[in-house]
Amino acid sequence: MIDLNARADETAPTLLGAVIRRGPVAVRLTEVEAYLGTDDPASHAYRGERGRAAVMFGKPGSIYVYVSYGIHRAGNIVCSPVGRASAVLMRAGEVVAGVDTARERRGLAPGGPDAMLARGPGNLGRALGLDLTDNGRLLGGEDGLFGLTAPGDGPGPILVGPRIGITKAADARLRFWLAGEPSVSGRRSGEPWYG
Repeated sequence: MIDLNARADETAPTLLGAVIRRGPVAVRLTEVEAYLGTDDPASHAYRGERGRAAVMFGKPGSIYVYVSYGIHRAGNIVCSPVGRASAVLMRAGEVVAGVDTARERRGLAPGGPDAMLARGPGNLGRALGLDLTDNGRLLGGEDGLFGLTAPGDGPGPILVGPRIGITKAADARLRFWLAGEPSVSGRRSGEPWYG
């Protein structure tokens, strides 16, 4: 069960194996990172409710989209009660529907390894077709653009380790991923997570 009212460090592992859908493309999440708002110097919300990060203080289940490295659209799922910012970065996943559309969005020819389609936050964002206009939209909102399906009988063994691609609070063990998944984007050595 996914509790989007919980903090990101509690919510993140429960999102593994869940399927996020945007339009015709659906991605089963295999790697996520937790960002803990004003308690986390690596979080965009660390300095308070302003600018691009204001959506992180909003309704749980909102989508927070930002530009990474000037070109990628990275997506997060906002969690925690309204007013307490935290979010889960969708780092990687397996495209389970809309593979052809995801390939087209990524600019890839037909064929090739599907595990690469949503490996890394920028590639996942591109495969889903994330846009800055998606910032603040709700999962299951009235427009039906975004959906989230909870994982089935358990996604399998979960590993935990430090976040990657950041310089502040980089040692925090807030990155979670499914063991043995080829779509995982970064270092694959971690410790078992038992919840």
